[in-house]
Amino acid sequence: MSLVIAQDISLAYGKKVLFDEDNFTLGPRDRVGLVGANGTGKSSLMKIIAGVSQPDGGTVQYSRRARAGYLPQEIAGLPEGTVVEAVMSTVPGRDSLESRLKDTEGALAQATDEEEQLELAQTLADLHAELDDFENRYGRHHAERILKGLGFKDADLSKPTQALSGGWRMRAALAGLLLQDPDLLLLDEPTNHLDVPTLAWFDGFLRRSNKAMVLISHDRDFLNRQINRVVSLEMEGVREYAGNYEDYKRQRAEEMVLLQARAEKVEQRRAELQGFIDRFGAKATKAKQAQSRAKMLAKLEKVQVLEERQTMKFRFPEVERSGRDVVLMEGITKRYGALTVYDGLDARLERGQRIAVVGANGAGKTTLLKMVAGELAPDTGKVSLGHNVVVGYYAQHHADKLDRRNTIIEEVRPLAADKPESYVRGVLGAFLFSGDDVEKPIGVLSGGERARVALAKLLLIPSNFLLMDEPTNHLDLDSSEMLIEALKLYGGTLLFVSHNRSFINNLCTHVWEVADGKLTSHPGNLDEYLYHQEQQRLAAEGADTGASNGKGAAASAGPVSEKERKRLEAEARQRRSVVEGPIKKEIAKLEERIAKVEAEQKEREGQLADPVLYNDFARAKPLMDAHRAGKEELEDLYARWEAAQEKLAAAQA
Repeated sequence: MSLVIAQDISLAYGKKVLFDEDNFTLGPRDRVGLVGANGTGKSSLMKIIAGVSQPDGGTVQYSRRARAGYLPQEIAGLPEGTVVEAVMSTVPGRDSLESRLKDTEGALAQATDEEEQLELAQTLADLHAELDDFENRYGRHHAERILKGLGFKDADLSKPTQALSGGWRMRAALAGLLLQDPDLLLLDEPTNHLDVPTLAWFDGFLRRSNKAMVLISHDRDFLNRQINRVVSLEMEGVREYAGNYEDYKRQRAEEMVLLQARAEKVEQRRAELQGFIDRFGAKATKAKQAQSRAKMLAKLEKVQVLEERQTMKFRFPEVERSGRDVVLMEGITKRYGALTVYDGLDARLERGQRIAVVGANGAGKTTLLKMVAGELAPDTGKVSLGHNVVVGYYAQHHADKLDRRNTIIEEVRPLAADKPESYVRGVLGAFLFSGDDVEKPIGVLSGGERARVALAKLLLIPSNFLLMDEPTNHLDLDSSEMLIEALKLYGGTLLFVSHNRSFINNLCTHVWEVADGKLTSHPGNLDEYLYHQEQQRLAAEGADTGASNGKGAAASAGPVSEKERKRLEAEARQRRSVVEGPIKKEIAKLEERIAKVEAEQKEREGQLADPVLYNDFARAKPLMDAHRAGKEELEDLYARWEAAQEKLAAAQA
């Protein structure tokens, strides 16, 4: 059964056609990643599904009683009242239920007929039961739980919504959407205003949900964990792929190869037929054969080859080597009114390090970057740059503060006044601004286009120390990945803030955790940091339990006889056997399955090595799909085997 059916959707802005009689459906368990380059219509399509805007042609139909909840990239406002009241008020039906309850109570108070009184009393009881069910599902305790998961503290819940900043308003809107628990979640870049701890909670919340979802996100890791299907907006139209984003990338690459091979084969056949017709079409003795070839030529299929997407292609320029110490922070204190952001901060950043700054919103991540960049002075203490350090700084507010009156080339040209215009145009071309595009006014650009202009400006001033504050916001997935690749090759030092887990994991050598006015450095990437945090939490819980158990043991401590000692050891062995036995069985079963799948993969790889296979698309495609599925199953089996081995080691410790 389909939850949503979109038929013959068409949409154009001027001469630019985004959709041309495109069709797709959403099932009740579909979790769809909507992907495509900026400007291909992802947000437009989501608005059409949500009913916020209408297509030029076509229809969107929902199944009966299905409810959708939509979170756009920017919200107009929130209901008035406190934060928790505003979130609760987003759930439809409460006002109607309370109004019916009040009306029934009034009618019962005035009723004089006994039969009418009994009927109204039963209605009132039913309405109270309905209200209890409503409260159990959408009540204050649920609203508070979701708000706290999204980073709100107890004191924040009673604040008026008008006092919230833009990022916190978005979180409150997201909380309202999650509380509503709709049949279909429509989420357009929902992680843009979330920090790393909040993102982890949100990720888990969505993964536990069994509701349908359409998701737009530039965070590759987040997308991979959430979706089971991809709808890709291509130059050729809307295309669909099973699996997550990694599956989509593989399938699309394989499809491009197969379609290209098929197209070449068809073109070769077309040339052969046309050659025969040209040579023998005029000869009476071959006229019949030439006509037959002409019919065959007319029936030849037209193979539509997928076009390569345009993506940013750039490298940061070679940089001069800085001194070993890039930044030294000593005794830094920073306050905003009564709020202490840093109190006696000391930190050192060395050449070649790539440091991700993480922490809750408001902890001081952006403040730290601004102080290092020299845009903000500490109240006390000193920030010192090392020998030969040249700073390049990218922040979202830089993209927002581009001069809207300038054209793109007017905005960037002064930064390379000593270089020919052709060089500047070349840099802009790497960021997908070519030809007449460079004459576009900044004021008409999208958020993603402004972000690319700001990145282009960064390239025009070579620096050996980059500061980047949320650099992937407003970039599409392809552009984010190109930025990651460019930064991997960057020869300087990097200090950055990002909520994009994929971006952090691919780049950082250290994580700086900012909390309670302090900074703690952790070597490794974000996954290693989060694992370390989880281990610390478990160890603390274990210590608390151990302390509690220890008190009881101390109270009953005394000399233990040899017989008692042997009994206790036997009981301990029995307990270990109970714990270890199932784990060992699980490991044995996993190893058996791994051996079987490895043998199947080896057989498939032998078949795939046969070049003749690729002349038969119908036989090659299922085999490639089976090989890919086998590879994914093996990856999952290996991961489960390693996890089981870790459990066994912990049980035996």
